[in-house]
Amino acid sequence: MTTHKLLDVLDLDTVEHLAAVCRQAGSDLPDGELKALQVGKVGEEGGEAMHQLHGLKGLTTCDCTHSWDGVMNDLGGAVLASLIAMVYIDPDGWRTTLAEVLHRRTRRGREHAAAA
Repeated sequence: MTTHKLLDVLDLDTVEHLAAVCRQAGSDLPDGELKALQVGKVGEEGGEAMHQLHGLKGLTTCDCTHSWDGVMNDLGGAVLASLIAMVYIDPDGWRTTLAEVLHRRTRRGREHAAAA
């Protein structure tokens, strides 16, 4: 497995560029439909991660190979799909929203909010 530093591979500008490429690919769709499909993609990727996990536990009937690497790949796909969906929904404010969500979901952020 190749080791990369996250910011060498994926930064917020890269997310916006990827979202633009994906949006262009779906340019024949109405904006609302494209947003809905991208949000659905988040669920699909999460479902694929769950399928991998079920396979690891012997709970599937398919002949697929399941692995923790597969779980991680699908979880990464869900994160990327989520970021692209955020760009689609609010192209100008998604970075601020992401920062606010990350702040709220950390202990320090919750403590800061409670003290305010």
